[in-house]
Amino acid sequence: MAKKIVAVMGSYRRGGITAQAVNEAAAAAREAGAEVEIIDLLDKRIEFCTNCRACTQAPGEKRGECVLSDEMAGILDKLDAADGLILAAPVNYFNVTALTRRFLERMIVYDYWPWGALAPKLRINKPSKKAVLITSSAMPSLIGRLFTGALRALNYAAASVGAKKAGTLLAGIASLHEKQYLTEKERRKARALGRLL
Repeated sequence: MAKKIVAVMGSYRRGGITAQAVNEAAAAAREAGAEVEIIDLLDKRIEFCTNCRACTQAPGEKRGECVLSDEMAGILDKLDAADGLILAAPVNYFNVTALTRRFLERMIVYDYWPWGALAPKLRINKPSKKAVLITSSAMPSLIGRLFTGALRALNYAAASVGAKKAGTLLAGIASLHEKQYLTEKERRKARALGRLL
């Protein structure tokens, strides 16, 4: 049976560097026999988390239920059913885009945080799937890794759904031109990450 890979992309630029990297990784995973679905957050109706914490109160590994009615639950169903994930967002102002942040905040359903507890705890403690994390930045990639929170945010999202980071790609210096393209090295890395899943 083919592995199911779900990619979630939180970029404002259709066809930009982040999208190109996701498409390369997805193509390589498909060539290796996987079924791949790309979810573009630009196309989804996701409400802002109100921090009511209703979804965090019941104990157990099963994710909590959000009181909001939108497309988020359907996306999370797909993440839960996937064998592997690609989580991708470019850096805006030293972290993931607001589009991605809205999505990430709604992933609080994977935390157990009853009233009276000082901090949340992940419901899933044993990873059962792999995740690839992809981001891009105007900074050189090494500086982007050190001084932005993008990969950290995506990694926590992966852990929330029971996935362990299998690899990362940070495409650096991604804002020199209005329309920029992956370097050959970045393209090869994206494809290698797709095959890894």
